[in-house]
Amino acid sequence: METTLILFKPDAIEKRIVGTVLQRFEEAGFSIRGTRMLQLTRELLDEHYAHIADKPFFPEIVEFMSKTPVIALALAGDDAINRVRDLLGPTDSTKAPAGTIRGDFGETVMMNICHASDSPEAAAAEIKRFFREGDVI
Repeated sequence: METTLILFKPDAIEKRIVGTVLQRFEEAGFSIRGTRMLQLTRELLDEHYAHIADKPFFPEIVEFMSKTPVIALALAGDDAINRVRDLLGPTDSTKAPAGTIRGDFGETVMMNICHASDSPEAAAAEIKRFFREGDVI
């Protein structure tokens, strides 16, 4: 059993499809272990995206991710990290096949509905980053 982090990005919030996407995760057998809506601060964005802070597109990501509040979701299930990423499809929504979340709802590499942890180590760090002690059951 693994727990992974999902962030519903501003495009999911603006399109009002959080419930639709969440339903897909639940229908795939995942259990919700925590949820939190928050406005991302520059400090939190700098920490979360530290691995790409030197890239020329970093300011665009900061602007986009702070456009609206996001919803952080801790999902648990067997092989959750890989299975969630399969459900989402490739990061570049233009390359995501129909039937995947990004293929059905995403638009670009940035406007791709959800962020998902890519490893057990990243999931642990990201859950700690976006949830307070005791928020994940």
